[in-house]
Amino acid sequence: MDNSPLTWAPRAGLVAVGWLLAVAAGASAIFIAGSSDRPGAVLLGVATIALAAAALHGTLVRPRLAASTSGLRVRTVGGTRTLAWGEVQLRLVTSRRLGRDVTVLEVESDDLVVLGWLELGTDPRDVHEALVALRAG
Repeated sequence: MDNSPLTWAPRAGLVAVGWLLAVAAGASAIFIAGSSDRPGAVLLGVATIALAAAALHGTLVRPRLAASTSGLRVRTVGGTRTLAWGEVQLRLVTSRRLGRDVTVLEVESDDLVVLGWLELGTDPRDVHEALVALRAG
């Protein structure tokens, strides 16, 4: 990869909100645990774990996707993969979910990585356009 790759990652503000909500849910669970509402405390505990896991993922995988003239670098919780342009296929896939169109960027090599708006921090169509231009140029 060269010294100036284009990068995409979950929005920092969104990750920060996830951490704040996890702390708030955890504090509420601890506060409620002392009362008679045990099911509510358990539900808040589960919400705390889910929010913390999502925020941790958003923190650890920054940047989620980086691209340069030599190829792509995809970051996951399991590690970082560097892929040359010749071993990568890029596709935009649009499907209807819950009454609205959702577009994702598929990066296929030996395995398939599906990146949506949350993972990229921007519209996958814009990322695809930038990647195609970088690959061609």
